[in-house]
Amino acid sequence: MAQTSLHETLPSPTTPAAVRRAAHTWPDRIALVDAQWHPSSHPRLELTWAQLHGVVRAFAGALVASGIQAGDRVAIWSPNSFHWPIAALGVHYAGATLVPLNTRYTAGEAIEIIERSGARAVIVSGEFLGADHASELLRDHRDSMPDVVIRVPLTRGTTAPDGAVDWHEFLERGSDDAQAEADRRADAVSPDDISDILFTSGTTGKSKGVLATHRQTLTGSYGWGANAGLHPDDRYLMVNPYFHTFGYKAGILPSVLFGVTMLPLAVYSPDQAMKLVSDERATVFPGAPTIFQTILDDPKRADHDLSSLRIVITGAAIVPVVLVERLQQDLGVDTVITAYGLTEASGFVSTCTPDDDDTTVATTCGRAFPGMEIKLSDDGEVLARGDMVMVGYLDDPDATAATIDADGWLHTGDIGTLDERGNLKITDRLKDMYICGGFNVYPAEIEQTLARIDGVTESAVVGVPDDRLGEVGRAYLTVRAGADLDEAQVIAYAKEHLANFKIPRSVVFVDEFPRNAAGKILKRNLT
Repeated sequence: MAQTSLHETLPSPTTPAAVRRAAHTWPDRIALVDAQWHPSSHPRLELTWAQLHGVVRAFAGALVASGIQAGDRVAIWSPNSFHWPIAALGVHYAGATLVPLNTRYTAGEAIEIIERSGARAVIVSGEFLGADHASELLRDHRDSMPDVVIRVPLTRGTTAPDGAVDWHEFLERGSDDAQAEADRRADAVSPDDISDILFTSGTTGKSKGVLATHRQTLTGSYGWGANAGLHPDDRYLMVNPYFHTFGYKAGILPSVLFGVTMLPLAVYSPDQAMKLVSDERATVFPGAPTIFQTILDDPKRADHDLSSLRIVITGAAIVPVVLVERLQQDLGVDTVITAYGLTEASGFVSTCTPDDDDTTVATTCGRAFPGMEIKLSDDGEVLARGDMVMVGYLDDPDATAATIDADGWLHTGDIGTLDERGNLKITDRLKDMYICGGFNVYPAEIEQTLARIDGVTESAVVGVPDDRLGEVGRAYLTVRAGADLDEAQVIAYAKEHLANFKIPRSVVFVDEFPRNAAGKILKRNLT
């Protein structure tokens, strides 16, 4: 059954309006704290909402001065740090469209999205964890890169490669006239303008760009924040990557709408997460179930004061009842919520509420968000319709028509059940997708990559259970007679061409595949 639309209660229908509202409503409250870096990189940073608005406006002005027009697309390929929300909100403030890139992409995967989206600017990290994405892109893909490349410096003592400008130098580009033009564009942004394009792998192996408007995005973000009871005294530990809906639309944007302090963490580890909770008195901590399992099982947990946590939000996988109980009993968290969503609905389809009992939270994904409705098709597929459903896929009307039917129902590809209270339970997946560490993995893309290995004649990838990541990939291969291939070679090739969550963790060589009458490989018979 449809629920009341949030359009009427949404305080700000565009992100520029939301940033301005936050600066006006909570000017002196802390908006953002970045305390994760060693002093050798950069010191702790704190920004009030008034200061955040100022630097967002400066970033937008620098984009204007660099020739970025309203409606242009700007990509971000960088880990969680204070730079990301400033850049994302600055892109919107300049009237442009945000294109987040998965930080686990290889340079080749990133450049494909940059090209397909027609990005006119790229914000990209410098040296970080042994990689330098800015240098990689400009060294190996310079001809495919736009003219505007902004390097995010995450370590001291390094300089931007030729063809890029460093973050601080870029911020100085915006003249008074450019910032005034950015203000005019911020005023002109419409709730129905495209706010972002998030790319999600398709079952055909080709990624698809999901188009969402400001209204769709912020309606979901507001509903998520309202359900969690967010308020200006909250401090939000952000371990979910900003390139993902969980980090961006259920992280940055609800914080702006509800005046919540953002605490970004670039690389998750139980120790770093617990240290930030303790040092910064974090109250809100969303993440995949595996994150909380690692914290609960960490022998150093007693060394950290985690008593400030009031709410944990999780999802993306089956949540054991015992995990919910341990979060409440061992960590003392008052409220645990589970939810379900997909990029095509800005990440928001259904959610439990703080009033739900442990069993409901652990065994279901709750009821439809306000503004959304859910039903099941005749074959049990979960269908969703409402305020948060995407406009469609970038440059792919056929895929859009196949995903959103004539009545506006989004076909999720998941199989589920609905109980008498409207609680949704996901029971299976229509296709072959599996979830590795909270990330959706589509085997067709991996299979296409493995097919390029000399000697491989056919491949099939399936998800198999893993204690830490939920599921990991296992590749089954048939090979040409006389081919000299082993598991290590296959995995090494995958590491070179795929993001790490897509890399098969094991390889099995088979003489032939089990098949149905039509010749299709029966993957269910492989595990």
